[in-house]
Amino acid sequence: QVLLVESGGGLVQPGGSLRLSCTASGSIFNDSMAWYRQAPGKQRDLVAHITGNGRTSYADSVKGRFTISRDNAQNTVYLQMNSLKPEDTAVYYCTARPYYSSRPQYWGQGTPVTVSA
Repeated sequence: QVLLVESGGGLVQPGGSLRLSCTASGSIFNDSMAWYRQAPGKQRDLVAHITGNGRTSYADSVKGRFTISRDNAQNTVYLQMNSLKPEDTAVYYCTARPYYSSRPQYWGQGTPVTVSA
């Protein structure tokens, strides 16, 4: 099984930046990877997605501010978050979707991000 571990969350002021990391216990080659987030009382929403071929997509709310990337040699996916806003406050989750699956099969435990002055 694939174990995903997120890191890099914390407290940041509005306008600041954070870089989240997600490291897999095994190879994620050919897997699609994504970041989701969930704020208290809200549904879990897709933030950013990257395919095994490196094609990326973003939620409208984060376009131009967030960048998803991957390093297959290190079995790691990143989320660079710039120009953070209070509404970005949430627990951020990393997911992996193997090539044979139509939906994410593995989830990390989440890393909290708080944007506040």
